[in-house]
Amino acid sequence: MTGALNGIKVLDLTRVLAGPYCTMILGDLDAEVIKVEAPGGSDETREWGPPFQNGTSAYYLCANRNKKSITVDLKTEEGISIIKNLVTESDVIINNFKVGTMERFGLDYETVAQINSSIVYCSITGFGETGPYKDLPGYDFIIQAMSGLMSITGTEESGPQKMGVAITDILTGLYACIGIQSALLERTESGKGQKLDISLYDSAVSALVNVGSNYLISGKVPSALGNSHANIVPYQTFNTKDGEIVIAVGNDNQFNKLCTILDKSSLSKDSRFFTNAKRVKHRNILISLLQERFITKPTEYWVKKCQSNNIPCGAIQNIAEVSVDPQLQEREMFIDYEHPTAGMVKVVGSPIKLSRTPVKYKLHPPDIGEHNVEIQAKFKPANN
Repeated sequence: MTGALNGIKVLDLTRVLAGPYCTMILGDLDAEVIKVEAPGGSDETREWGPPFQNGTSAYYLCANRNKKSITVDLKTEEGISIIKNLVTESDVIINNFKVGTMERFGLDYETVAQINSSIVYCSITGFGETGPYKDLPGYDFIIQAMSGLMSITGTEESGPQKMGVAITDILTGLYACIGIQSALLERTESGKGQKLDISLYDSAVSALVNVGSNYLISGKVPSALGNSHANIVPYQTFNTKDGEIVIAVGNDNQFNKLCTILDKSSLSKDSRFFTNAKRVKHRNILISLLQERFITKPTEYWVKKCQSNNIPCGAIQNIAEVSVDPQLQEREMFIDYEHPTAGMVKVVGSPIKLSRTPVKYKLHPPDIGEHNVEIQAKFKPANN
């Protein structure tokens, strides 16, 4: 059984997270991905640790499966010739160098398109290839700060906080993946490739979604609400007798049910809380009254009560608890495979569940230059 992107060849000149995450998804969908690094390795995440498993970093393992690895010195004519030869057989080339770097290598879109007019050429940068910030380096942490995401994360007491993962890298990888597949789909009609200009900054700002829209409509700068929601109440964490629970009440019917199971039916009849808009206005009063009840019972009690009454809720789980969650086990969200140096490795699986062309876990994250002989043997340096 072939995967959804079987036959698509991807030349991957990216490193760290946004680009490798994108190409890993393409590889999971059965594209052939060739990861290009400088001799000795140039993906910094190979060294980002601890933890390491037999010398291989956990960070590198998270975003590099289903790829083959070659080492190429892009500072030499021979190295550029190797890339140009690979371009002739590729459907996609993706890089995350700073603006102008691919031009200096002689691998800009215009040059590459002359070699292969049907190629989809994706550039990932911090701020995009146009605008006053285009030459600045882009790092997830900086982008979270500049995009407004940090300003709405945390509490008044904590001040701005970054998210627990490099979320703008992940979002950018996903947008790049969507854009690449869209361009490949369009190519089936036009026969032509095209260039994608994807930036971390654009991707992060797009993730402001309703909070961004709230400001654009109201002109009111949003503040950090911690675990509360700007537009919905009650939609936040509550302390229980032994931990914390998340309650996500999205409509009046759910609120009425919540009041009943909390033995606080009078709240649903209180004019201050009739509608969500009123609950938002009287947020502090209502939350205090609800918290008085949640603290009296353990988390498991409230989770069962809420779930049996179709009230959206969930316990706050740590990563160890997530890793053994029976739902995720059933969904195969944690997989094991053999790595030549790291040994048996456990990683997070793909969330893409296709019925007829499912994702495949064919290749371990490659060691540096693991496939040099296999791939470079196909080509002789071109005469340029």
